[in-house]
Amino acid sequence: MDIGVLGAGAWGTSLAATLARTGNRRVRLWAREAGLARTMRETRENPQFLPGVALPAQVEPVDDVADALAGDLIVVASAVAGLRPTLTTIAAGGGAVPVVWLCKGFEQGTSLLPHQVAAAVLPAQLPRGVLSGPSFAAEVARGLPVALTLAAADGAFAGAAAQMLHGGSLRIYSSRDVTGVEIGGAVKNVIALAAGISDGLGLGLNARAALITRGLAEMARLGAALGARAETFMGLTGMGDLILTATGDLSRNRTVGRRLADGADLDRILGELGHVAEGVYTARETRELARRHAVDMPITEAVCGILFEGLEPRQAVSGLLARDARFE
Repeated sequence: MDIGVLGAGAWGTSLAATLARTGNRRVRLWAREAGLARTMRETRENPQFLPGVALPAQVEPVDDVADALAGDLIVVASAVAGLRPTLTTIAAGGGAVPVVWLCKGFEQGTSLLPHQVAAAVLPAQLPRGVLSGPSFAAEVARGLPVALTLAAADGAFAGAAAQMLHGGSLRIYSSRDVTGVEIGGAVKNVIALAAGISDGLGLGLNARAALITRGLAEMARLGAALGARAETFMGLTGMGDLILTATGDLSRNRTVGRRLADGADLDRILGELGHVAEGVYTARETRELARRHAVDMPITEAVCGILFEGLEPRQAVSGLLARDARFE
């Protein structure tokens, strides 16, 4: 089985290495960054994004994206901002191999979910889906267990693709609720920012639990407005991914929130982070969608106030606490 992974960031490299360790799989890993593929071939690791993790012999880093477009499955491991250009490259190459993407968020400026971007770019008949769930790249790279969901509108493809990736430390479930899976993956990053702010302010575990729970309710309300299934948000790509991202010390979004609570400048935080924190870019698009569909998302509104409008974190907390009592 041949799998092409487009994007050699931490998650793409980690997944490529994990897939290569299990079964008869050959993985071609394409790096967008100039010279990185050659470095990976020479050192057998990715020193830029995943240092210290040895690449199995079955992982072949490639310079030419065309080398990764042949095979049984293409996995797009870019951030949301890179999804459209990467899918455009796939389409230009013939678009003959099924595609799965890993990114979580909304496209900036359009508020489109990844599957909507794919629908605008890829041939209509090409099988495609999203792989998502609670997953820190550093843990997956170490071979620690992880459970993910592969969602596709075509249930048969979802099951077949899940089976292709399943095995070893990877447990893959299948779903047809693409919208729900993608909304969970996007909105959980915004709520993780809020949880990080709460932790940074020292508000305690009770407050964090309340934010996670009410954040899940916000996520489900937006999902319902966009046609997602309610039960999806009780699963891996809703509750599971939210709990991990809002509590784990490896979470970039939680880290950004903690530093905002300390008074650090957002541009400086992002510059020093060295990786993408999708929640920052997703928050504005989430708020826009919520307002467009008349969905009440007070935590998201508070996060956007802190990120973009100069609202002090403690003022945001006071605003949330001052809301009227209501039925849950």
